[in-house]
Amino acid sequence: MAVRVCGAICVPGASLAASIGSRGSCLRRACRPASARRACPSSLGGARVGRARGPGGLPGGNAGVAGVSPAGGQRARRKRRRLPFDLGARPEHAIAPNVLDRQFEATAPNQRWVADFTYIWTDEGWLYVAAVMDLFSRRIVGWSMSSQMTAQLVTDALLMAIWRRGRPQELLHHSDQGSQYTSELFQRLLADQGITCSMSRSGNVWDNSAMESFFSSLKTERVHRKMYRTRDEAKADVFDYVERFYNPRRRHSTIGYLSPADYEEAAGSA
Repeated sequence: MAVRVCGAICVPGASLAASIGSRGSCLRRACRPASARRACPSSLGGARVGRARGPGGLPGGNAGVAGVSPAGGQRARRKRRRLPFDLGARPEHAIAPNVLDRQFEATAPNQRWVADFTYIWTDEGWLYVAAVMDLFSRRIVGWSMSSQMTAQLVTDALLMAIWRRGRPQELLHHSDQGSQYTSELFQRLLADQGITCSMSRSGNVWDNSAMESFFSSLKTERVHRKMYRTRDEAKADVFDYVERFYNPRRRHSTIGYLSPADYEEAAGSA
């Protein structure tokens, strides 16, 4: 006779694991006391799970507060995050042609820079991270972080790059067509420094794939492994990734499996 276990049919002669399949968590839940299942539904938030498992409630201590209970398999339901989007104006006259044209190589430092920004979730809200990369060595030469997605964010990143690299001449700067890069503040800085402006075609991420690759590495190798309680905590970790790992130590296939710092040193341009 077949036996039903939490919605899974166990056929005589078949193994229990094979019969249950992906419903293993259901079986674990079924084996717990009914009172625990009723008092601690999976839709509870972390604080409520913690209170239910705290003194006078269910066993488990603070595990529920962190969102996961190793013993009971309970997980707090996270709030849905609304992704940020850019509603700023993009003056037609400020949109530059795609001068870079996917030529993601340079024969010397400070010939071609690419720039973009991304966002990182913290318990305080979004942290926006802007960066500028030198295509010669893939080095991040400028960066900036803020709680606001403004023109000042990307302008500060470029200012750091200019300060670090000694006001380079005959420089091409490439970005997307975001309102931060088409803003009067940012465009004035480019003009004052004599920097040629290049922009990706609308909605074409491949036109700036070198920067997309960097942010993908940042999130895969560091950000997605952690949960940040504050923006300051996230800032410190991004700084550590860029300045203590990515620039001095991370190897790149495009530059002979050297780090950006080692590549520039070998080329006599550090």
